[in-house]
Amino acid sequence: MAKRNSLLFALAVFFTSQLWSGSTLSQTLNKPNTINYIEMPARDISKTKTFFESVFGWSFTDYGPDYTSFSHREAGVDGGFYKLDKDMATANGGALIVLYSDDLALLEEKIVASGGQVTVPVFSFPGGKRFHFTDPSGNEFAAWTE
Repeated sequence: MAKRNSLLFALAVFFTSQLWSGSTLSQTLNKPNTINYIEMPARDISKTKTFFESVFGWSFTDYGPDYTSFSHREAGVDGGFYKLDKDMATANGGALIVLYSDDLALLEEKIVASGGQVTVPVFSFPGGKRFHFTDPSGNEFAAWTE
């Protein structure tokens, strides 16, 4: 499985580099020492894509049945989802991806209506408010606002 995931990652990097090579966009995105691509597991690629399309307006490019990528144009950073029967959660040592929203209440409604679950209700922290949620594959994310 690890060998297969390495191959999927290599393919995704290749296709992404082909899309942006030679453009001023590649010079903007490919700055040394910056995060420029994030990959996350997905138990169900189709449900995960539908969730992020309907909640956040992201679009996807498929690279076979076990990998799909999204663009920084909608997501703020390039990345992808790979087929794996595990999830990304902070309780398991996973990174927490935090998205910005200008309307937490509306976002929460869209998440629940699209098959996600709110796992930590809205709470205040220095600098704003946020809540945590999972996508249909069980990956944990957070959303915040000022």
